[in-house]
Amino acid sequence: MACWLYEGMLLFAVVFMAGWLFSTLGQMRDAMDSRRHLLQAFLFIVFGVYFTWFWIHGQTLAMKTWGIRVVDRQGRPLTQGRALLRYLLCWIWFLPSLAAIAPFRVTGGESAVLILGWVAVWALLSRFHPERQFWHDAWAGTRLVASQPLSRR
Repeated sequence: MACWLYEGMLLFAVVFMAGWLFSTLGQMRDAMDSRRHLLQAFLFIVFGVYFTWFWIHGQTLAMKTWGIRVVDRQGRPLTQGRALLRYLLCWIWFLPSLAAIAPFRVTGGESAVLILGWVAVWALLSRFHPERQFWHDAWAGTRLVASQPLSRR
C-alpha cells in the first residue's frame, strides 16, 4: 500500500504536466471549461500509456523503489495487451464509488469518505483470494513479485 501512495505522489507530476499541456494547447481559460470531460479522457489515456509502458518493462518508478515487479502467471514480463488489461481492471479501485456518487450532489469531504471507503473495502477483499493477491491482478493474469530495490548509497 505504501508503494501505491508513493505512485500517487509521482503521478501528481504526470497529471500536472499533462493538464498543463492540454490546457495550453486547448486554450482552456478555467477549470470549469466545457472541455473538462475531454481533459479527463486525455488524462485517462496518459495514465494508460504511463502504466502500460512501465509495466511491460516490469516496474513503475515507485515499484522500483519498493522492490516490486509485475509479471504474468508464468513469471514472464507483461505483454502490451496484458498490461493494458491490467490498467483497465485497476480502475475497479475507483469506478464503483465514482459511479455511486455521480448522480448525487455530495461535498468533497463526503466524496473522499466514499471513495476511500471503497478503496479500503477493495483492498480488504484481496484477503479472500487464495494467493492473497488483488482481484484485478487475478483477473488480468498478473501477479506482483519481489525484486531487488534500488540500492542506497
